[in-house]
Amino acid sequence: MARLLLFSPPKYGQKILMKNLTLLLLIFVAATAQVRFKDTPGKMEITVDGKPFSNLYYGPEHNNPLLHPLRSVSGTVVTRGYPIDTVAGEHTDHIWHHGLWYAHGDVNGTDFWRDLGPEKTGRMIVTGKPRTGKDWITVETEMVTVTKQVIGVTTETFHFARAGNLNIVDATITIRANRGQALKMGDTEEGSFGVRLAEEFRAEHGVAMTNSGGVTGKEIWGKRAKWVDYSTQIQSEKLGVLLLDHPSNPKHPTYWHARPYSLCSANPFGEHDFEKDKTRDGSVTIPAGDKLTFRYRVIIHPGDLKTLDPEKLFRDFAAAR
Repeated sequence: MARLLLFSPPKYGQKILMKNLTLLLLIFVAATAQVRFKDTPGKMEITVDGKPFSNLYYGPEHNNPLLHPLRSVSGTVVTRGYPIDTVAGEHTDHIWHHGLWYAHGDVNGTDFWRDLGPEKTGRMIVTGKPRTGKDWITVETEMVTVTKQVIGVTTETFHFARAGNLNIVDATITIRANRGQALKMGDTEEGSFGVRLAEEFRAEHGVAMTNSGGVTGKEIWGKRAKWVDYSTQIQSEKLGVLLLDHPSNPKHPTYWHARPYSLCSANPFGEHDFEKDKTRDGSVTIPAGDKLTFRYRVIIHPGDLKTLDPEKLFRDFAAAR
């Protein structure tokens, strides 16, 4: 393959040749990155090419499994430390905004998004040990209500890759209504696939928030988009985090619960909040015995959107199996 690209006919030109060679290099780098996992009680440590990337926290002290922290290729942490780590000067609002996670604020009337204690909010309790492969972790949870009833299960798989100067997490979330009842994913802004970024990604620190429709700043909240990017500067380093919604997802392009205080969450369900129309019902019901699957990609990149081609990155994700 490399030989064919190297000796492309002259009619393709030097620019196309270099583009092909660059793409080939990125594919080669991503394919050869060494992903390793180390299991400790309640935590799976993840390294890429020998460098720390993230940890999967799955112990019973957490309301749901989560990835924390996320790092750039340079090693800079791009997620908030709280509540896992103590970082001086950080905001400590929303204890349930922890790293990267999946949950929803209304499933058959139970709030699994917030953490207000087991008497008020549900829990997604991990069952068994996470399974690992060459570059992936799979974790399963039971969705437990405040009355201790298991109403369904989730399977969450995370793939990790490094492509040149990009760190990438692919997430596949499957919700199964396998406990003899349908699951209604209710219409609320509180959800669903979320990441809480570091302090530098807040509006007061100059974050640039942009979606695929060209909307910027706090106005991206509640808008439908294929992707959303938060870019900022951490010390002397310009960095960004790009979240992409796969076109196979229900109601793609999704709505975004995206806030200027460094929360970014893809949420297809919250229509009456996002559209400011209480007559709308964005809920989705999973029939008993059925399932619903979502796919997302998170790309941690240097620079800002001017240094990226987010539409190309979206097309690559759309074509990924």
